[in-house]
Amino acid sequence: MAKSKDMKKEVKKKPEKSLKEKREEKKSEEVLVI
Repeated sequence: MAKSKDMKKEVKKKPEKSLKEKREEKKSEEVLVI
């Protein structure tokens, strides 16, 4: 949980990140959670 929260914070800090990169991070997060 803490790791995913930190990742989300990083995404918020870097708004220049593309949606594609955000989706990739979400996918990797889901894989880690499972």
